This record gives sequence, structure tokens and C-alpha cells, in this order.
Amino acid sequence: MTNHPTSGLESLESAIDKSLATLWDIAQDAQANPLQLLEILRKLESLHQKIRDTIFQEALPENRQALYVLLKDIEANGGWPYIYRTKLYELLDRIAPDELEHILPENSPPTSRP
Repeated sequence: MTNHPTSGLESLESAIDKSLATLWDIAQDAQANPLQLLEILRKLESLHQKIRDTIFQEALPENRQALYVLLKDIEANGGWPYIYRTKLYELLDRIAPDELEHILPENSPPTSRP
């Protein structure tokens, strides 16, 4: 068996695609429940962090050639994996302005958005 970085990539992608399809089905079943959807997102973020901080760190290249291959892949395939976090103002945008008056304190400054 070869230890080339791309060996077994197709079967890996297939297994990941099946798992992602299952997760998507779970998310669709929870479609009307933001707390369940939030739990799914938290679990995904936790898994991302666990993989990154353990086995990914251990698998990082130890020589320039392998580092070059990794960096070329990152450049060619969309950069570093990133999990976007919704900002509070994006959640507040969904609330009617008259409802916000009951949530925000009277003396609070107007919300400024980037």
C-alpha cells in the first residue's frame, strides 16, 4: 500500500459525502427548530476543532517538499477550512424595530454594523 497523500482520496471523499448527506438530512428534519440546528452547528464546530487540534496537527509535514504539496492543495482548493460564526447584529436584523426597543436598554447606543 502506498502512503502517497492522494492515495485513497476518492473513497475518503465518498465516505465524507455520505456522512454529509446524512447530516444534511438531520438538519432538514430540524428545519423549524433553531435550537436543534444550533446544536448541529456546535457539534460540527467541535469536530472541526478536535480534528484540527489533534490528528491534523500530528499529520503536518515535517519537510519542505511535503509542506509545499500541502500549501499547493490549500491554494488550489479554496484555502484553509473556516467555520463562519453568525454575528449578533445578523440575528437582530431578523427582529422588527419595535421589538428591539423591548430588548435593548433605553440608553444603549445605536448598533453600528461593519
